[in-house]
Amino acid sequence: MLKWALIFFVISLIAGFLGFSGVSAATAGIAKILFYIAVIIFLVFVVLALAVGGAVT
Repeated sequence: MLKWALIFFVISLIAGFLGFSGVSAATAGIAKILFYIAVIIFLVFVVLALAVGGAVT
């Protein structure tokens, strides 16, 4: 997920540099959404790992 966020971020930077502001804004928005989804998934896994780790001991 973070890989795709990084790819869209790079596309956004290149499009912004070339003057395609609409494409740049769209890909930046996609990159931001993918990053937030990745962070949420990471936090869910951390909570699940802590819950399972507490149940094992």
